[in-house]
Amino acid sequence: MKSRRKRRRSGSPFKNYLKQENIYEEVTARAIKRVVARQLGRLMKDERLTKSELAKRMRASRAQLDRLLDPDNESVTLGTLVRAAQAVGRELRMVLV
Repeated sequence: MKSRRKRRRSGSPFKNYLKQENIYEEVTARAIKRVVARQLGRLMKDERLTKSELAKRMRASRAQLDRLLDPDNESVTLGTLVRAAQAVGRELRMVLV
């Protein structure tokens, strides 16, 4: 019978490293934005929505939609996110943890 050894984690969690480097908030915001952009892109594909149609549903310009779909562009307002979610029949939920 093999003995089971507990694995110990070496080092501190990555989150602690990001906090020490004072970049935790920036990295987290970028990650959230990328997830939202990917989810929205997936929903557009699933529902066969073009960018023009989604922009029309959102009452937004194509340029505004392009900024929203660009995972590296962080200049998106909460209002734009809410309108995008509603335009694909979803709701935006945010949770403070």
